[in-house]
Amino acid sequence: MTDRPTSPASAAPEEESRLTVVLLAAAAIAWTAAMLWSARTTITGRVSAEMEVTSTAYALPGAVAADLVAGAAVALLVLTLIGARRTLGPSARFAVATGAGLLTGLLSAIPVVTINTAGSLYAIVGGTVAAAATIGGALAGFRIPRVIAAAAFASIGVFVLGFVLNLFQAPVLDLLGAGDTASTANAAQWFSYGQAALSGLAAGLIAFFLLRRAEGAVKWPFYALAGAGAGLVTVIGEILSRTAGSKVLELAGKVSELDKLAQQILSTARLNSGLIVLFVGAMTAMLAVGRTMSPATDEDDDEEDEGQTSSSNSETAYHSNS
Repeated sequence: MTDRPTSPASAAPEEESRLTVVLLAAAAIAWTAAMLWSARTTITGRVSAEMEVTSTAYALPGAVAADLVAGAAVALLVLTLIGARRTLGPSARFAVATGAGLLTGLLSAIPVVTINTAGSLYAIVGGTVAAAATIGGALAGFRIPRVIAAAAFASIGVFVLGFVLNLFQAPVLDLLGAGDTASTANAAQWFSYGQAALSGLAAGLIAFFLLRRAEGAVKWPFYALAGAGAGLVTVIGEILSRTAGSKVLELAGKVSELDKLAQQILSTARLNSGLIVLFVGAMTAMLAVGRTMSPATDEDDDEEDEGQTSSSNSETAYHSNS
């Protein structure tokens, strides 16, 4: 198959436009600020230490995912601004991107750490958030800025879609047959699967439309990577929450057996949803870009045959003259 756009793809993809990166950074910072403000408000509103711990555990994965995207977005913005003046080598680009992500993470950790400086709980949360932003910045250091930007926009789109769908969760659960405890759990599971599938579809389409603007500057496998980006953000965020933030989840599990079970169920559900978004997003982007590609025409085959015949005739003439 041959791609319709005729412009050749360069070895290193072009930088994303400044306007796009500015909008991405603004949206990512707004998302992160909203998650951190919500987490801080919820945690400080609890009357007991046990409720603070459980609220912190519930808020951690969302804050980590948002900071991961924010770190990448801010790093892309810094790289774009610097790139307008000078060209950075691979090492310098990676160092600048990682530093921008680290700075974003440190600023994001302040609202969390200052909730209570007496114990280590919020220091762990702040460190996890900072680590997520640093990882996001480091990922932005790869020389695929358009792909990183598309994946980040897709992640924000998935968050917005999830927020909207959750507003209609109650009536949808009723339609799915929620009633007693067992039927409600089953309906909630189907709702989660449906939301993940729709989120993956949205992520793939967002990534496709953003990358398609490059008109051939991005190779087709990167469409799948960008489409899977939103799912990767969820999966990486869950892994960070389970590792760097494991102490928080462990303390929340000690509050009661019910809280421990709830944490395990939610953690598994987030990971499964992330994997669904990853797969559906990648497939959607691949199918979308595949529809814009056309098979080789008969004229292309004839030209290739003529080229091979001409080459054979040249070799025959050369050997005859020899």
